[in-house]
Amino acid sequence: MTTATDTTTTAQPQTITKTVAGKTVTMTPEQAEAFGRELDALKERVIADLGERDVNYIRQIIKAQRGLEVAGRAMLFGGIFPPFWLAGTAMLGLSKILDNMEIGHNIMHGQYDWTGDPALSSKDFEWDTACPADQWRHSHNYMHHTYTNIVGMDRDVGYGILRISEDQKWKPYFLGNPVWAFLLMVLFQYGVALHELETERITAGEISIADKREILEGIWKKTKKQTLKDYVAFPLLAGPFAPWVFAGNMTANLMRNIWSNVIIFCGHFPEDVQEFSIEETKAETRGQWYFRQVLGSANLTGGKLFHILSGNLSFQIEHHLFPDIPAHRHAEIAPDVQEICQRYGIPYNKGPLVKQIATVWRKIFKLALP
Repeated sequence: MTTATDTTTTAQPQTITKTVAGKTVTMTPEQAEAFGRELDALKERVIADLGERDVNYIRQIIKAQRGLEVAGRAMLFGGIFPPFWLAGTAMLGLSKILDNMEIGHNIMHGQYDWTGDPALSSKDFEWDTACPADQWRHSHNYMHHTYTNIVGMDRDVGYGILRISEDQKWKPYFLGNPVWAFLLMVLFQYGVALHELETERITAGEISIADKREILEGIWKKTKKQTLKDYVAFPLLAGPFAPWVFAGNMTANLMRNIWSNVIIFCGHFPEDVQEFSIEETKAETRGQWYFRQVLGSANLTGGKLFHILSGNLSFQIEHHLFPDIPAHRHAEIAPDVQEICQRYGIPYNKGPLVKQIATVWRKIFKLALP
């Protein structure tokens, strides 16, 4: 995996010090080297064990997702009856959540490329959302996972819309922080789709819309396809029941948007998650990159079904450490990661969904002000 350390530099690795929950956390270059070796060894152990169990798991999830989608869409055709509409909408919403979180996100990270199965190829997979897969692979797989929480480089810090770090310079626009956050949540698939467009750079005059013509064409093509499928084709197939199918599809998309937004925000922006400066990471080693991933992420506690529906992004720390390992393995290695972090004095941020999202929204309101 490409990291921020791949760029040529003459600077020397430096000791990194952070204050987390009132406590000082220090990582020297020597400590980082040892820390990195332990995590590399853990990753190699998991990779050596990959096999039929992992393939069977993802194929079962795909089968469940397709079953939910077919059953959900079929029930919506009888949506004039409230129980049918509620059941169909719920099943369709769950299928979209699985497609995005546990299937699409993880396959496109290359977690199953080792199988050689074209259906599980990270380069060829396309998901059921407005964002083109090829653009997401660049903005997320490369930019975000390389420069995680480096203010000024990781555009997921605020998504170019929000002020989510005190290191982001305040301007009057951010008084609307809670409003922008709410709109991003309910329209999340479109926010993700526009991410690669870099609208904040366009409005700042750094680049022009013409520079993003190819990106814009890709967004328009994918968004048009998704809109026609959910809001034209399936409603028309339902004939006189079209309004109920239309409403069911819209509600299912809303379910997926809100859920994925909440899970992602809880993994990146809760209290005590750290941001880093470009200067701090100039000569970053592999071990220091691991250190940044741990401090720049947070986990969610919950049961097995909760973890599946979150795409196992409830183990955001492990995902940021090892994004190309099948995500269902993260639950197994989380205790090992936590134990290693504990020995090196590195905080391991985890908590229930309600607690984590509460701290996220507290931060959103707080940072709306100068």
